[in-house]
Amino acid sequence: MTPADRLQELGITLPPVAIPAAAYVPFVRTGKLVFISGHIAKREGKAWVGQLGLTMATEEGKAAARAIAIDLMGTLQAAVGDLAKVKRIVKVLSLVNSTPTFTEHHLVTNGCSELLGAVFGAEVGAHARSAFGVAQLPMGACVEIELIAEVD
Repeated sequence: MTPADRLQELGITLPPVAIPAAAYVPFVRTGKLVFISGHIAKREGKAWVGQLGLTMATEEGKAAARAIAIDLMGTLQAAVGDLAKVKRIVKVLSLVNSTPTFTEHHLVTNGCSELLGAVFGAEVGAHARSAFGVAQLPMGACVEIELIAEVD
């Protein structure tokens, strides 16, 4: 199955590339690598606002990270034209807006990682990853994630 087939099976339609909210580009391709700029969690077209450990629980944060994975794949598709050209999801970096005592950043980030694995398969979708807790994110978003992929 291709990534497009898996997305269809999951009932996911990829969004168009979002217009950057500041002075950056949505992606940069250099050689066989595509660097996707950080995407914040959105719900109903607006920033998904919240702080893990204060106003949000881990499962809601995980859902937000999954939503970001969909946006990241939309940008990746715009960068390469076809997700079948992705040879490997290389790295995911996740920033979780959280209280100092929140310790489940890795579980929140699983929302993104698990969907990437489901769409690209175990070999292509498996990636290195970092998950950090931060004091705040743009527009009060609960999660921001960036991605690096190897492509044809």
